[in-house]
This record gives sequence, structure tokens and C-alpha cells, in this order.
Amino acid sequence: MNTIQNGSATQELAGKRALVTGGSRGIGAAIVRQLLEAGAEVLATARSTTYAAPDGAAFVTADIRTEAGTEALAEAALETLGGVDMLVHNAGGARANEGASAMTIPAEDWQDTLDLNLLAPVRLNALLVPGMRERGSGAIVHISSAAVLPPVPAFAHYQAAKAGLETYSRALAAELAPSGVRVNALGPGRTATPGGEETRKRWASDDEGSGAVNTPPLGRDGRPDDIADAVLFLVSDRASWITGTYFSVDGGEYPRN
Repeated sequence: MNTIQNGSATQELAGKRALVTGGSRGIGAAIVRQLLEAGAEVLATARSTTYAAPDGAAFVTADIRTEAGTEALAEAALETLGGVDMLVHNAGGARANEGASAMTIPAEDWQDTLDLNLLAPVRLNALLVPGMRERGSGAIVHISSAAVLPPVPAFAHYQAAKAGLETYSRALAAELAPSGVRVNALGPGRTATPGGEETRKRWASDDEGSGAVNTPPLGRDGRPDDIADAVLFLVSDRASWITGTYFSVDGGEYPRN
């Protein structure tokens, strides 16, 4: 039986290899750290070396908004790890439309947002999932957003990309289940990270009373480790009977029917 200490299962992922995109700060760094504590070998990636990945993780820079970038990352993962057993797509984000209108979001912002939040996972999965299929096991987690549902025109491109990611995640889960590869999506709510503070302020100013400025029902903003705890569960054998699902980790802020 696995034992749980300080939010991480002691060495339950020993021998497993993980790739985490956007893994150098905030939620991504917490995910990397917890995977390492659970015994996994981890490769983290980000677009720059501005922030260092947690100690113990390998690190490579990659711009996964492009096909060439995802191909280079997949090659680096195979060279560094020898294969990938767990793939966590955490990289994401978008620029708010300064006009606060879904109608005037520039085409280049739409494309950039789709490339980062939706097409990067699609491309990277196409390159790395065949190895999981051959081995008959694997776990993929797509980090979406709990705030997909409330209408926020300035972030329509981001919400559309994340909604598409969730639909793709369900379809991929259905396809890969017979191979023993599990796919799930996870939606963080308001989480206390330096990088998210400015976005949250802009989101709230454009949200027109949907409740985003209020404290979540559980009484506090989330912490990066709250999200990482859920990811650790989903990639572990404790979730071996879970695939094709969406997990909301948002303190009850955005309930879904």
C-alpha cells in the first residue's frame, strides 16, 4: 500500500518518466516537485530560462507553439528520459483583448492562443503517445481552466481553446483506453501564483458580475500544490480506473452540471 506524506505519495512513481510543459514556475513547478518527490524522473520545459525548474528535474527550453518546437521537445524527451510514461500539458495562457470584445480579438492572438493551449498538446501527444500505446500504459493530464464557462469576451480565445482541449481530451481517452493509456483533463480555479495575478485582475474587470472577484466558496484562493495534488493522483495507479473525465479544482467557484 502506498503511504501519503505531505501531499505526495512516497515513491509511488519510482521508475516512471514524466514530461511537464510549463514546468518552471507556479502550478507547473509544483507539479514537477511533487512528481519528483513521488520518485519519478522528470523533464520540465518552458519557453525561456527566466525561471529555473525545481532541483532534481531535467530542463529544456522549447517553444511548443510551433510544430518544430514540439518536435524538438519530443526528441529531447526521448533522448533524456528514454520514453514518457506521464505527460502533463500545463503550458498555457493568453493575452486579454484590450478592446474587451470577442469580436475584435486579433487573428494573430487567436492563432497564438490556439497553438499554445490546444494544438501544442495535440502535436506533442501525436509524437509521444505511440510509445505509451506500445508499452500498454501511460497517463496524460491536460490542464484546462475551471473558468471556461462564464462569458468573458476579452478572453474568448482562451476559453474557446480550453473548451476545445477538454473535448479533444475526452475523444483521445476513448481511443486510447483499450491500450491502457488514460487521459484526463483538470481545471484549476483562481490559484495564487505571481504570473496569474495580473490576468485575474483583468479577468475580474471584464467579467461583469459573474462572481470572479469573490472569494471561492471554500474560503481562499488555491495554492499551486492544490493543483499538483490532483495531478499526482490522476497520473498514479490510485486513478487506474479513471479516464475521460474532467476534474475541477477551484474551491467550488465554477460549478458544472
